[in-house]
Amino acid sequence: MKNRVRDVMTTRVVAVKKTASFKEMIVRMRKARVSAFPVVDDAGLVIGVVSQTDMLNKEADLATGPGSLASVLRFRDHEKAAGVTAAELMTSPPVTVGPDEPLAEAARIMRDRRLKRLPVISATGHLIGILSRGDVLGVFTRPDADIRREAAEEVIAETFLMDSRRFTVTVHDGIVTLTGRPETDQAARELVEAVRQIDGVIAVRDQLSYAGKPR
Repeated sequence: MKNRVRDVMTTRVVAVKKTASFKEMIVRMRKARVSAFPVVDDAGLVIGVVSQTDMLNKEADLATGPGSLASVLRFRDHEKAAGVTAAELMTSPPVTVGPDEPLAEAARIMRDRRLKRLPVISATGHLIGILSRGDVLGVFTRPDADIRREAAEEVIAETFLMDSRRFTVTVHDGIVTLTGRPETDQAARELVEAVRQIDGVIAVRDQLSYAGKPR
């Protein structure tokens, strides 16, 4: 079964109101040991994210002389440096994800947008969790025995309706090795891809025997 965001997200989220002060956020970051906050409005809707990077602009701004080229190129950062509340410092609109989103899709968003975390929101836009890189990577701690069972019983036997006795599936440290002879070349390629999509699989070593396999 493919994991979804709700399966791994953290539900105890430290968020701040848009009126939270700079100092208040620093204190809460240190106390909660987090590096960013979702920012919510009075109705609890997620309207942005404020991170340590956003807040560092204030300190970094002090080292930049007035009128320099850096000042012109980093105008938005200087705007943030002048901010004193979450609403003024946050990055908005926020990149969010829903609880039923496949974990693989959430991972793609984090990779492509270079994000360390994603606020998880309900259908109404309310904050219900947070997804971190660590949460996503945690799927790769799945036991080898569980991966092997899913590959043999759910993928080979149930999804592809193949006789699992014709195949050998071994898993070591998340790496799956498949041996056996599928009925067709196309079935072999589809089987390898399906096993690759199993949660926790790090790699698939294709040792299947079929006519169209590259040598």
